[in-house]
Amino acid sequence: MKRREALKNTAIIGGTAALFTSILSLFQACKAQPRLTWEPQFLSIEQAQLVSALVDTILPKTSTPGGLDVKVDILIDLLYGNTYDEQAQQSIVTEMEKFNDKCMAKYGKVFYELDAHQKKAFLQEEEANSPKFNSGVWGYSVGEQKPVGFYRSFKSLAVWGYCSSEEIGIEVLKYDAIPGDYQGCVPLSEIGGVWSI
Repeated sequence: MKRREALKNTAIIGGTAALFTSILSLFQACKAQPRLTWEPQFLSIEQAQLVSALVDTILPKTSTPGGLDVKVDILIDLLYGNTYDEQAQQSIVTEMEKFNDKCMAKYGKVFYELDAHQKKAFLQEEEANSPKFNSGVWGYSVGEQKPVGFYRSFKSLAVWGYCSSEEIGIEVLKYDAIPGDYQGCVPLSEIGGVWSI
């Protein structure tokens, strides 16, 4: 084999190896990229990824189903699209952008691209710095409620959606059907006193 052909073959082998390595790293990057398993109705793909990442971080899967298992992210997309008026929809989109901008300023990435530790740390900061809801009596806020911001209102909506799901309501939370079974003759000693309601 001539020297020139040997160099040419070496260059081809080296280039192929480098190309193969680059392709593998691209596959790894794609594998790590979060993917939606549902099609958003109101939100953009990026906004839906933010919603899913927030739901998964706030309500992770443990011994009980997580927020994504009961499709809280899909519910939030439908609520934003079907129950918010145009002004509220624009406001929520703006708030989501601001939330991601804060994340970008701190980590150089939007929220759904962060690793689990960064997501948790960022939400702990939001929890500490976000205004809280006023105490309530019979469903009414005590005093004038100031705006609580995106994080607090989103968290409240996510937790409400989670607890309202049929799976969580029946299999995780205690459930007492009302009016329940009729028992016409029960000794007072078994009841333990008279109920006020």
